[in-house]
Amino acid sequence: QVQLVESGGGLVQAGGSLRLSCQASGSIFSINRMGWYRQAPGKQRELVATITSGGTALYADSAKGRFTISRDNAKNTVYLQMNSLKPEDTAVYYCHGIVRTTYRSYDSTYWGQGTQVTVSS
Repeated sequence: QVQLVESGGGLVQAGGSLRLSCQASGSIFSINRMGWYRQAPGKQRELVATITSGGTALYADSAKGRFTISRDNAKNTVYLQMNSLKPEDTAVYYCHGIVRTTYRSYDSTYWGQGTQVTVSS
């Protein structure tokens, strides 16, 4: 099995910064894409940013210019640096990974348990 464990959430004032981390562990052959989604109360889960193993990043419009996603392939870890945070960024942030457990297996999607980010005005 594969586990994704997030860390780095918390409470911050508007305009502040937070850095989220997510490390994948378990039976891993390769990880294609890793990223972050978020879900605010009463809303659907939405993409924040993803990054391929080669470093190609994709951002939601709401994250462009403020958030930076990066990845350490050797550590199976993805990071999300969030700057200029706004109250509307308040949500539970979920780590996401597309993982192959053996060289013969298909890619499967895994999720972390989520970390709360709260931005006060």
